[in-house]
Amino acid sequence: MTFLKFLISKVFLKNIGIAIGIIAALLISTFIILNIYTHHGVSHPVPDFTGLTQDQFEELIKEKDFRYNIIDSVHYDGFVPGAVVEQIPKAGSRVKKNRTIHFTINAISPEQVQVPNLTSYSLRSAKAILESYGLKTGALIYIPSEYTNEVLGQHYQGKAIEAGTSVEKGSVIDLLLGQGLSDKKTNIPDLTGLASEEARHFLVSVSLNLGATIFDSTVVNQDDSLFAFIWKQRPKPEAGSRLPLGSSIDVWLSTDSTKIMPDSLIIDSLAIDTVVMEENVLEEIGANEEEF
Repeated sequence: MTFLKFLISKVFLKNIGIAIGIIAALLISTFIILNIYTHHGVSHPVPDFTGLTQDQFEELIKEKDFRYNIIDSVHYDGFVPGAVVEQIPKAGSRVKKNRTIHFTINAISPEQVQVPNLTSYSLRSAKAILESYGLKTGALIYIPSEYTNEVLGQHYQGKAIEAGTSVEKGSVIDLLLGQGLSDKKTNIPDLTGLASEEARHFLVSVSLNLGATIFDSTVVNQDDSLFAFIWKQRPKPEAGSRLPLGSSIDVWLSTDSTKIMPDSLIIDSLAIDTVVMEENVLEEIGANEEEF
């Protein structure tokens, strides 16, 4: 009975009430502190870091109260070495303060690949192998041999290069090819309208080389050269004209489309421009008459 009386006594109930109040206050304080610490409900958009170098994105990371981690590096020709090429989370995602942004950056040094052994392969197979390694087919140098278009050697920057040698990805490898017992020739293709890189690939496919590349006054910078097209070549693609395998074709490039436009189209274009000018003049005369 004494114990039961104690449980219902004012002293016991008062102490229980105080204990419950203390526990409730601790729980409420804990939730408030956690909300403040974790910034509950507060998020910020992730900026687009693509193309920024480490010095640039470090400043932005600090400004936005984020953290960062570089997880990988790859090689892309279109990016500055060390620039961001990919990020996680992606730009525009909403994250909380102190979130870590993971970056993949463009390799500071160009990617290296090993030159494959192309000896004894056909020209077609050698081209496919070079492409699979991220390399380009350069000049085709024909030398006397029993077998036509068989690879007899490989050169890099004018010197013989052994298989297994490391070079930058995208490097150009010249091929020494067998000319065969016969004096084989090929038709001269018409390269008009092609870009220089397109022409080079096409000429390689018909066992010819791209010779001198000459730009006219419309090409003043690197960007212009990317949009320039061939408007003249030497030798010309005349009917019945043929060249020995491995010969070169010189090309002239421009961004002026009238250089490859047929004369009839040029005349029609000038006629249209004249009509438009006449209509504009008549409209101006009519407008002046209405004013008076």
